[in-house]
Amino acid sequence: MSKIKICGLRRMEDILTVNEILPDYIGFVFAKSARQVNDETAEKLKSALNHHIKAVGVFVNDSIDHIVRLYDKNVIDLIQLHGDEDPEYIHQLKKKVSCPVIKALRIQSAEDIHQGKVYECEYMLLDTYSSHQYGGSGEAFDWTMITQMRKPFFLAGGIGIDNVEKAIHMLNPYCVDVSSKVETDGWKDPNKMREIIDKIRNLS
Repeated sequence: MSKIKICGLRRMEDILTVNEILPDYIGFVFAKSARQVNDETAEKLKSALNHHIKAVGVFVNDSIDHIVRLYDKNVIDLIQLHGDEDPEYIHQLKKKVSCPVIKALRIQSAEDIHQGKVYECEYMLLDTYSSHQYGGSGEAFDWTMITQMRKPFFLAGGIGIDNVEKAIHMLNPYCVDVSSKVETDGWKDPNKMREIIDKIRNLS
């Protein structure tokens, strides 16, 4: 069964909901975004998070020092790089942390997926390409472009209750990554989060 990550948590009520429904991962977005949290808020939310749930820090072209500080303070358990970070950046980062790294690829063509081979990371994340933002578009890309993925991958981009079953049956991703499709008016919706968790678990 694919694991699930609920990304873009910002409020204590979000934490209370996920502590009840127990996704495998949650995401704190530190990059400029409608879902951005600052370090202090993330630290407070992480302190209340059920220890069975892993917190992923989402960064876009951030400084390695900033990421390492959050890791050393136990605010994040995994690192997701969603910008233009190159292999050397990841190599230097991994000298300073021992946690898994997820490198996001923004997919326009099958060739974009093949670029993932050059990265020293444990997981890939496949998201929809947008010319004006690094992620969070809420739109799905053409999944037929995903072939011969050698690394386990997170599937992002417009995943919701309407297409998560198709995504899992078609691609068997390591993890599905949901965000905007479990929101109402820009905020995480407890009922939508419960619904998609139940849907995924019932698939097994």
